[in-house]
Formats: sequence, structure tokens, C-alpha cells
Amino acid sequence: MPINILMPALSPTMKEGTLARWLKAEGDAIAAGDVIAEIETDKATMEVEAVDEGVLGRILIGEGTDGIAVNTPIAILVAEGESVPDAPAAPATAPAMAAPAPVPAQAVPTPQAPAASAAPMAKGARVFASPLARRIAAQTGIDLATLRGSGPNGRIVRRDVEQARQTPAATPAATVAQAAPAAAPAAPAGAAYDSVPHSGMRKVIARRLTEAKSTIPHFYVEMDVELDALLALRSQLNAAAPDEGPGAYKISVNDMLVKAAAVTLRRVPQVNVSYTDDAVLAYHDVDISVAVSIPDGLITPIVRAADTKGLRQISLETRDLVARARTGKLKPEEFQGGTFSISNMGMYGVKAFSAILNPPQAAILAIAAGERRAVVKGSEIVIATVMTVTLSVDHRVVDGALAAQWLSAFRTVVENPMSLVV
Repeated sequence: MPINILMPALSPTMKEGTLARWLKAEGDAIAAGDVIAEIETDKATMEVEAVDEGVLGRILIGEGTDGIAVNTPIAILVAEGESVPDAPAAPATAPAMAAPAPVPAQAVPTPQAPAASAAPMAKGARVFASPLARRIAAQTGIDLATLRGSGPNGRIVRRDVEQARQTPAATPAATVAQAAPAAAPAAPAGAAYDSVPHSGMRKVIARRLTEAKSTIPHFYVEMDVELDALLALRSQLNAAAPDEGPGAYKISVNDMLVKAAAVTLRRVPQVNVSYTDDAVLAYHDVDISVAVSIPDGLITPIVRAADTKGLRQISLETRDLVARARTGKLKPEEFQGGTFSISNMGMYGVKAFSAILNPPQAAILAIAAGERRAVVKGSEIVIATVMTVTLSVDHRVVDGALAAQWLSAFRTVVENPMSLVV
């Protein structure tokens, strides 16, 4: 029986993708696990594996085609000796591509997808839903028990709630008043301009940050931190590091601040959390998302278990992640997740700034440039290298005193940096 090969949803942000390259041709035998195509998503270029075996009977969509919606048939797989149909089979046919294991979304919304065939929950039955789906449902007045879950084992996920919001029958009066989105302002009369279409990533960033800023109560705590001791330690470590060969590395200030944030999260673990309507999620691991600017926008590769890694390992890992982020080669698990974020604009000479939260994380640290300033110490005025850092937090789960406690602990770690190497 012919099987449709569908455009897979390779990340929670993906609604459509580009078929970059076919790695198999019509008539080629395919075994389960064979890489058969490369798909460009809004975040990266990813290889896709087959889950069924057979023969690639017909390619429906050629290389380089963009704007292909998720679940659109792109090819037909047939059994050996079976005739190849001219058109794809009915939509209910199982896909023949394997998407990567689902990973919790962090910085971007989940794509729309058809609801699962499971019936709505029976009255009184336990409802299985993701924390984000529960929050959105509570804000919009949607009863989760009336929905069908399209996640693993019938779990209700964000896309199910979003679909319910689009149907009049499932859109009761919202529990939180929401203003209608304002129309984009037109260009001034007579102004000359070029219209540059939004990339998929830019659309995702716009939606996600609008949601974060409008639904999460942010507040900000700012503090000055002296860097001289950290810079001196960095110079000593780099002087002892190999300059050439496969083990060569140079530790950056950002590497040390990633480690400092991770150490601080171990000292003040109440900030390493997320808010849900039912509970505070206190994370066991310290996974630091590092904001990286790329041509299409922004991506946050993750240094996993950063508190357990040495500066050399963090340096090598961060460089690899940043390099692959800028070439679109990150795997979903390398940029989806994270429990705390860092955004560093010090290299641009920025004096101070406040960052928008990266949901569902409860905090993000904005790092500005280190600069020589006059500092009062005792009865003397001395010159020190000082940077301003700003902690943005989710006020639903982190209060002012806790945010100040975290920043104070961070300053102590940075100004006494031996804790980063022992």
C-alpha cells in the first residue's frame, strides 16, 4: 500500500519549511533510518530519516521549494514491485518520515497541527495537558476537558488550545481582556522604501516576544559589577592555554559569565524555575541559554549543566554552538529548552539594557559593556572596570527581594572569580 511521505514538523516553531535537497532519487530502495532529505526550518537545516522501508516511488515536490506546509505530501513510498500512484494517498495514511523527539518549546510557539483522533476527555476524567496549554486555556476561558489532545498519548498541547480559540464554539468570553492587535502602520505618504518580507524566524520572534511581554509581568533589577579580578584570572588562564592544535582554546569573558550565572543559580536555586498555573517547576539542572545574533534574527543555543563544566569545556562548547547556529546546523535539542538565559551586548559598547523573558524561563540576565569608571572604595576614589547587569524576572514566581539576592550573589561570584575554577 502506498505511503505518503509528509513534510514533518521538525521543531515546535515550524509551520512550513523548505525542501532543500533530496538525498534519494525515484526508484531508490529505502530502509528505516535512511536519511532521505534535508529540510530547512525557521531555525536550522535538518536531516530527515525514513521510518518505513520500501521504494521511493514518486517525488511530489522538488528541491528548493519553499513555503511547504507541515503535513503536505512531498513524496510517495511504495513496496517493491508495487505500482506507483499519480497522486498521494488519503491524508490519513501514516507519514514515512521520522521527526526528532519532541522537545519543550522555550523561545517560540508551537505550530498548528491537526488534532489527534482521540475523543475529548470524559467529564470528571483527569486531563493530561502541558503547563503552557493549561496557562493559555486559563487565560482564554477554554475548558481543557472539551479538547482533543494531539501530543504524545493524547496529551493536550498548546496547538490544541490555539486551534480551539479559532473556532467560535470554543471561544467563550476570555478571562483576561485582550486588546485587538493594531494594524501595522503604513509608510509615510511619499516615502520611498523597500518591502522586505519577514523570514519565518522573524515572524516567530515577533509572535513569541509579543506574547512574553504582554502576558508575563516583568520587572527588572540592575546592579554594577566590577570585572578587574575576573579579567586578571582570564588573562592567567589564557596564558597557560595551548595556542595551537586541536586542544587550543581561549576563554572569553562571556564564557566566564555563563559559568558565573550557573554557579549563582546553584547558590540561589529559587530563580532556576518556571511558573505554571498549578505549580512552580524547580529545575534540577542548570541549562544556560545564550542569545546569539544570526542573519535572520536570534537563537538561543544551550550550554547544558553549565554549573558542572569547567571554563575550557564551556568555551569549546559555546564556540561550537555559536558557529553551528550561524550556519543553521543546530539540532532542536541544542536550542530548545534551557532554564535561564543570558543576553550579552557588551561587545557593542552598550551601557545598559533590559531583556525580554524567554518563556517559560523565569529570568534572563542582560550584560552590558565593561568600562573604566571612578569607584569610591573606603575614603578613596579609584579606577575600576565596571559593567552594568540587569536581571529581568517573572514576577509571578520571583519577587523583588529574591531577584536582588540573586544579583548580589552573582556580583560576589564575578568579583571573587576563583569559585569558577575550583
